[in-house]
Amino acid sequence: MKRRATVVCLGLWLLGSLWGCGSRPVAAPSEPAAVFNPPAPPETSDQARLEDALTGREMAPAEVADLSDRLLADGSPAIKDQKTMARLELLILKTMKSPDKSSRSDLWRNLGILHYHQKKYKQARQELQAANEHNPKNARTHFYLACLFVHQGKIYEQKGKRRVSGQQYKRAAIEMEQARKLDSRNPLYKQDPKQIILQGNGL
Repeated sequence: MKRRATVVCLGLWLLGSLWGCGSRPVAAPSEPAAVFNPPAPPETSDQARLEDALTGREMAPAEVADLSDRLLADGSPAIKDQKTMARLELLILKTMKSPDKSSRSDLWRNLGILHYHQKKYKQARQELQAANEHNPKNARTHFYLACLFVHQGKIYEQKGKRRVSGQQYKRAAIEMEQARKLDSRNPLYKQDPKQIILQGNGL
């Protein structure tokens, strides 16, 4: 009798172990937790915007003006990237054909700045002067005109034409003074344009 009771108890104990009776419930194996991977943010860099604008997406003239402002900001690494500058030039020229003239002065100015950095000084001067005719109250236009007059003054100075060189330097000083009046907070406009050009200073 004792032996039968022992066998029954042992059997019940085994069943209890298997079914979890009398012990903590055995957790069912869980599904692996789903890992949330948020979608990668769309590429919004100015380089990508430039690429998009050239390969399909239409940009309003004001958007192109803003984009070119950022890419041509003083000290921007994009200025030294020939490929970027070539693409930006194409975009500005394409945009200037638009019947929307609202950003024309900014586009002329930025095309002039772009050509200034490409050392196409004659084109740059024409474009900056066109920008100035459209909007004579833009400090950056006056600043780059000052830089161009300094360049021209240096050329005349090297040729021994001191009188003409002096005239160019005077014109540079007038443009620089105008830039200072329009944007007195910009430390770049407080410097001598000759020194800015000689030192490079991000231009």
